[in-house]
Amino acid sequence: MADRLAQWSEMQGGLTCTYFSNAHQAVAQDLRTWMRSAGLRAEIDAVGNVVGRYESTAPGARTLIVGSHYDTVANAGRYDGRLGILTALVVAEELVRAQQQLPFHLEVIGFAEEEGVRFSAPYIGSSVVAGRFDAALLQRSDSKGVSLGTVLHEHSVDLTTIERLARRPQSLRGYLEIHIEQGPQLLERDLPLGIVTSIAGAVRCRIAIEGVAGHAGTVPMALRHDAAAAAAEIVLAVEQRCAAVPGLVGTVGQIEVPHGLINVIPGRCEFSLDVRATDDTTRDAAIADIRAAIEEITKRRGVTAVITEIARHSAVPCAPAMQQAFAQAVARAGIAPFHLASGAGHDAEQFAGVTDIGMLFVRCGNGGISHNPLETITADDADIAARVLLDVITNLH
Repeated sequence: MADRLAQWSEMQGGLTCTYFSNAHQAVAQDLRTWMRSAGLRAEIDAVGNVVGRYESTAPGARTLIVGSHYDTVANAGRYDGRLGILTALVVAEELVRAQQQLPFHLEVIGFAEEEGVRFSAPYIGSSVVAGRFDAALLQRSDSKGVSLGTVLHEHSVDLTTIERLARRPQSLRGYLEIHIEQGPQLLERDLPLGIVTSIAGAVRCRIAIEGVAGHAGTVPMALRHDAAAAAAEIVLAVEQRCAAVPGLVGTVGQIEVPHGLINVIPGRCEFSLDVRATDDTTRDAAIADIRAAIEEITKRRGVTAVITEIARHSAVPCAPAMQQAFAQAVARAGIAPFHLASGAGHDAEQFAGVTDIGMLFVRCGNGGISHNPLETITADDADIAARVLLDVITNLH
């Protein structure tokens, strides 16, 4: 199924599937078809989430959501996000086949947007369902200048429509998510699965350095105000600060000299900053130190910096009861339970504080690489993950 979905792409020879593209809508149609074939009542909601439902006959039943996302980064792997949807779908199909009665309704949700690629606005799909959608995101525009609000308006979606999709916290039994690890810890320990303890808190910024452009051949090195050189020093400062603390990571994933030329000293340099840690105190201390380093570097080099924070997500602990449920199911599968934190963000964090959340990681191959066409898993590991999820669902009350 993952191979089938990967055929829908915005690029030749690779997988890119961003929010409300033609490829994105084709994936949604496939997921809905498969959910209906599995015996679920399935629809695509107003923001593109694909929701399949298996009804409980229990009086006053609440709803257990098992979900993940189907959008991708550019030139992505096939399993990030999608494995969680497909695993839940396979498990739901087995429950329907066995006519298994559950004390709660089960919803399998393929969230429409998690990566934040098109509008620099992650978690659109899950934030809507969790009742945490930020209306300010409607003003965010893509690379072509088209706003999220405009795209949704073209599909007859307004803020009132979005707000109606929110689940009431008291109606939920919990939220579970299966996801590839996107790292090497399980691979190094030769374990197929791991129980997630928490999801790292992240801060994302865009930074613009303003210097003075000049002729590359005539301005002496000591008299330059090189924006790119200042940015380079800041990148190294980020690396040094974040490498000093376990569980803390800092990344400059984008860097650009606008209108740069080979024979011109860069007058402006723009770059991204992503800092994450398993607790907010560690992350915020690093951000403060990085800001201080930027101030010192720019002052010494005679340039200026504008720092714009574009996203902030708190670290999120997984519910102890859900961790225990996964650990017991993993042990019953004959695997030693192993707990680990997630350095990546996930849809699950949107449900923290709304309902109990739990996550299970599945081992990645190729050194744990993800967000890359080399991303891989094994069919055996996916099978074990499905059996563990089925065990958890059927033993949850």
